[in-house]
Amino acid sequence: MWQTPLGDARVDVALASELKKAFPLLREDNVAHAVEHSLEVQLPFLQRLATNFTFVPIVIGSDRFDALEMLGHAVAKVVRAQKDEILIIASSDMNHRESDTITRAKDRKAIEPILALDARRLYDTVRRERITMCGYGPAVAMLTAVKELGATHAELVRYATSADVTHDIDDVVGYAGIILS
Repeated sequence: MWQTPLGDARVDVALASELKKAFPLLREDNVAHAVEHSLEVQLPFLQRLATNFTFVPIVIGSDRFDALEMLGHAVAKVVRAQKDEILIIASSDMNHRESDTITRAKDRKAIEPILALDARRLYDTVRRERITMCGYGPAVAMLTAVKELGATHAELVRYATSADVTHDIDDVVGYAGIILS
């Protein structure tokens, strides 16, 4: 059970167990969630949209492509076996702590492979271009999973940087909302 200001959110223990069986590198680690905030960002949105849902939180500590890809395949396998429809979310900020101009250029380079549903290209681009996208690992795993599940389309819903609100163009964070289907 996770608690937010909007109430409790229940973990799907059975689905989590299936994921752990499909990908034995997964393990329960409360400390990992103590320092990672992306779930805290996503849960209130989900709670506003759905009153009764369960979820499986995964924090990724690996940056090895093969492990991320294997996780994506495991997620796809487990999701495919479920009767209920499952939403897969990867949460990350984009580039951060650089100027607005640099961040927008780097973010465009990271967004392009996501829109192309190309996990390997995203991974290589983030590392080669030194893009400070914290959650590129989850994005790689998610891209692998949704592509295996049949996704063929990606849509950039909105892109912005913190400069759009703060007007500080010297030290920004990029944000992109992308829907894959």
